[in-house]
Amino acid sequence: MIKPLIFIILVITTINAWAQPKTIHVFVALCDNVHQGIVPVPSKFGNGKDPNNNLYWGAAYGLKTFLKYKTSDWNLVKTVKPESPIILQRLLFKHSSTNTYLLADAYDGEQIKTCTQDFLKSANGQHGFTIAHNTDTLKFGGNANLLAYTGHNGLMEFNTDVKYVKPNSKKRDVVILACFSKFYFTEEIKQAGANPILWTTHLMAPETYTLKAAIDGWLQNEADASIEERAAQAYNKYQKCGINSARNLFTSGF
Repeated sequence: MIKPLIFIILVITTINAWAQPKTIHVFVALCDNVHQGIVPVPSKFGNGKDPNNNLYWGAAYGLKTFLKYKTSDWNLVKTVKPESPIILQRLLFKHSSTNTYLLADAYDGEQIKTCTQDFLKSANGQHGFTIAHNTDTLKFGGNANLLAYTGHNGLMEFNTDVKYVKPNSKKRDVVILACFSKFYFTEEIKQAGANPILWTTHLMAPETYTLKAAIDGWLQNEADASIEERAAQAYNKYQKCGINSARNLFTSGF
């Protein structure tokens, strides 16, 4: 029989755990025709110093536009001043039906290496920080529950300089939407001690409908296979590549 005091402590602990917001931190390397080894896109969308028109941020399926205008699941809470000048915009969103916040960082496309390394360090539990919002203290960086990278796969062109530390007991989930991300990121994610719930096996367009679909499944605590299927269905809807091709594009785990 549980003693009254112990029971009260257990109830309070459970309530606090339930009330603590979930957090998602998304690292976006802005598309950059000049400084990234990509097939050039129209110059309006490929200026890595112009987030408002960038393919991965301000364009129709870029993160800012898609979450703000093309889905009712996320509400823009505020623009946050980033601590680094290479983060050109930082936006805080809140999920419409769960106690979940998403912080999105638009990195100068020329600084794709730093963006990639910041993501990997966070996946390793490093660089944790908080943002105050109303009565909540929101945890991001290495303290976030889910970390995502979207953009060009810079590991095709450079090696990282990340010094990994021994991960703590909390294993962070990660999504990496970039071409051939499983092949190029496997050793990094293993060293980071993170859990890849979605990454890719071929060339892909890292637009936000896929990320949104993966997050939908993650919020419902779905199995990795279900998250993969959500991603494939969303990708095929917009890319019209055929559902089998889309299913072959996405995978999870090592």
